[in-house]
Amino acid sequence: MSISNEQLNTIEKYDEEKRLSYLLQQVVINQEIWILADEHGCVMLNTEDEDCVPVWPNEEFAQRWATDEWQHCKAEAISLSKWYSHWSPGLADDELALVTFPNQDNQGLVLFPEEFEEALLKQTKKQNRK
Repeated sequence: MSISNEQLNTIEKYDEEKRLSYLLQQVVINQEIWILADEHGCVMLNTEDEDCVPVWPNEEFAQRWATDEWQHCKAEAISLSKWYSHWSPGLADDELALVTFPNQDNQGLVLFPEEFEEALLKQTKKQNRK
């Protein structure tokens, strides 16, 4: 599924809540989450309180974000099953949070791995009812 630049621009302008909702829908539909990574591992962002891993709904959004100091990074997909089995517990153990679908201004809701997992499970139930 390819997204036009127009659609990318429109979706990126959604507010944080709406981007989170879009992220959850896409992750559940496609069964994957996107991160940016280089040879040292995944890109990290820092808020005032938390070290965070940014996540995106699909490759286009993640890759669009790979500019300036991150231009050497590549978008990488993580399957949802691997997310649940490795990433979620690993992030929690390392006391890392997630920035959900940051836009070009680095704005995105910060969630803890347990909160994100709960939101994903809710979304899965919702989509299974359709």
